[in-house]
Amino acid sequence: MTASPAPERPKRMNIDVPKTDAWVDLSSLDRVIAEATGAMKARQKPDGHWVFDLEADATIPSEYIMLNHYLDEREPEVEAKLAEYIRSIQGEHDGWALFYKGDFDMSATVKAYYALKLAGDDIEAPHMRRTRDAILARGGAEAANVFTRYALALFGEVPWRAVPVMPVELMLAPSWFPVTIYRFSYWSRTVIVPLLVLAALKPRAKNPKGVRVQELFRTPPDKIERWLNNPTGRLGGDVFLWIDKILRVVTFPKGLRERAIKKAVEVFTPRLNGEDGLGAIYPAMANAVMAMEALGYPKDHPDLVTAKRSIKKLLTPGEGKMFCQPCVSPVWDTGLAVQAVMETGDDSAAIAASCGWLKDRQILDVVGDWDVKRPGLRPGGWAFQYNNAHYPDVDDTAVVGMALHRADPGKHAEAIARAAEWIVGMQSKNGGWGAFDIDNNDAYLNNIPFADHGALLDPPTADVSARCISFLAQIGYEAKHPTLARGIAYLKGEQEADGSWFGRWGTNYVYGTWSVLCALNAAGEDMQAPYIRRAVDWLVEHQDTDGGWGEDGATYWKERRHERKASTPSQTAWAVLGLMAAGDVDHPAVERGIDYLLNAPREADGRWVEPWYTAVGFPRVFYLRYHGYAAIFPLWALARFRDLKASNTKRVRTGM
Repeated sequence: MTASPAPERPKRMNIDVPKTDAWVDLSSLDRVIAEATGAMKARQKPDGHWVFDLEADATIPSEYIMLNHYLDEREPEVEAKLAEYIRSIQGEHDGWALFYKGDFDMSATVKAYYALKLAGDDIEAPHMRRTRDAILARGGAEAANVFTRYALALFGEVPWRAVPVMPVELMLAPSWFPVTIYRFSYWSRTVIVPLLVLAALKPRAKNPKGVRVQELFRTPPDKIERWLNNPTGRLGGDVFLWIDKILRVVTFPKGLRERAIKKAVEVFTPRLNGEDGLGAIYPAMANAVMAMEALGYPKDHPDLVTAKRSIKKLLTPGEGKMFCQPCVSPVWDTGLAVQAVMETGDDSAAIAASCGWLKDRQILDVVGDWDVKRPGLRPGGWAFQYNNAHYPDVDDTAVVGMALHRADPGKHAEAIARAAEWIVGMQSKNGGWGAFDIDNNDAYLNNIPFADHGALLDPPTADVSARCISFLAQIGYEAKHPTLARGIAYLKGEQEADGSWFGRWGTNYVYGTWSVLCALNAAGEDMQAPYIRRAVDWLVEHQDTDGGWGEDGATYWKERRHERKASTPSQTAWAVLGLMAAGDVDHPAVERGIDYLLNAPREADGRWVEPWYTAVGFPRVFYLRYHGYAAIFPLWALARFRDLKASNTKRVRTGM
């Protein structure tokens, strides 16, 4: 099995195909399932868990290089490998995109150029010259987003007035105040708290080689008068711009500032999370390191040493090239992988080992930040990473809960019950679930200049809510239970006019529609109901002529929501799983999708070839490629198809 180039962009399927099994070669089906199962089990770690690489765009490896030069703690060999990776993913538009084959992104491109220059690339080398020209042609580095301008301010490349005022005194705001750190999402909170310290102290990168990037600006930064814009174009955005102007002339008392900085340290220090890092995500970890340096921590301070080590643990050899991951995904990977293997009928020791590993990682003793909104709720969830006890999420918790229940509901009864108790308690007022927070939907905060990335909040979404409903229904909650009833009503209200559901954490409407159809089936909804048939029709209508499904990352812009470049194995698997959850195992679209998966090229390690990014950190801002998706979901879909074809009921009996 060898990799092959990505297929040409397929056309939308709009042909009538008779119902027939002619597309599916059953001997090939058994063979591919056996090969993929063997490959999956071969990747399992000795202690039972799975972990696959998690790839983002060029910004994370670029920031790693920039951090080294900020601290003057350079790693020439590592930086050379990261630079090689960055160069290898440069787009045909001479810049860097947020996902495979995506459009030019100014912020990613500015950081990539700076990182390559820091790593030693000659600015007159062809790739650097083309990048520079592309940046200048699109408005210059002054058009980069707020987070990039913060990085440039730390290097002295732009004045601090180029970034929004974020006073560290925000740490002292009472809970009723319209802007507090607990009104932000978990990821924003962990990134912002140390950033507030940096914004207050305004340290300067050591930058030992004195590397600058003034050549990327159309106008010298000191000459630019207006840096900030209204991120939404609404009146609220104008109001926050006026507040920003006022804050620039306010002088906070020295004692108040010192108290606020102390409070920030008191918040992020207990959450440093050992070698797994603050929030277990790169931006928060890097900001924590820079904040501790700015505060004068000695180089041998245990917190600082450990925090730096946590960042280095995100490096991975990857697909032949080293890159830096935004975080790691072992709990998510394992929760999904073990269910895919169980779908094949495998009952080996591999299943028991995985469940044991997962069970040991349930968070039972640490009360996380969610306690601010739901005091008294007992912990019982799982985090996405190896360790991130302050920030479990309901999506991982639901997936792991379903896996444990499916493997042995009696043996894991206590863990499942605690998970259910926590998920029920995490439901928002509108009946849905956010990933990490409850009622984290103060939409007015998206108007602040700092929020130009549009990813400040964690409101309920259909895909996460569907997973929670799937879990609770699988373990026996009935549709009339108040939690499920409110959740199902929320899902019905979130359906798009065309019948699909939005996918917040996976790309995009295929992911959301698959997630919701699985939940509705598990909850016992009538899968012939008109609103469900509209979802089925949407999936069928969006099948490609090669039998697969594929959506591009550009679909997160509403005006581009129908774009796609190629069918992908993971998205095809989601569509097929969604149709089967709706009871349509015999539909020709399912058979064509299965045939696509049977014939799609696979890597030597058993994964299907999939360079496309089919997941999302923040829509329109930060995209993800889970390297495990191309191994897990196609196997899951093929095994389920085989099982349902041999069954008399044709009904999916699990939550996913």
